[in-house]
Amino acid sequence: MAEIRTPDVDDLLSVLAALDDPDAIFALLEDLFTVREIRETSQRLGVARLLAAGKSYAAIEAETGASATTIARVSKCLSYGAGGYEQALKILDARP
Repeated sequence: MAEIRTPDVDDLLSVLAALDDPDAIFALLEDLFTVREIRETSQRLGVARLLAAGKSYAAIEAETGASATTIARVSKCLSYGAGGYEQALKILDARP
């Protein structure tokens, strides 16, 4: 994925890292993505959380409405990805 790490991507990363207000982040997401893209991206994070908790594909599909393909893709990232889901799950687990 190194080929997509462009100066524009680095700018986006800098903006996301600097934002600490959930409402400001949501406003940026609304401007950057379609409603469907926001929902699908959020759903993937939910799928990752359920996979990490040991839920079955069938249970995750029933709970989230995610397709088996999406669940498999998230599972692959959890096992062989860059570690982004793990970092996100640590943040979510640390919330009060």
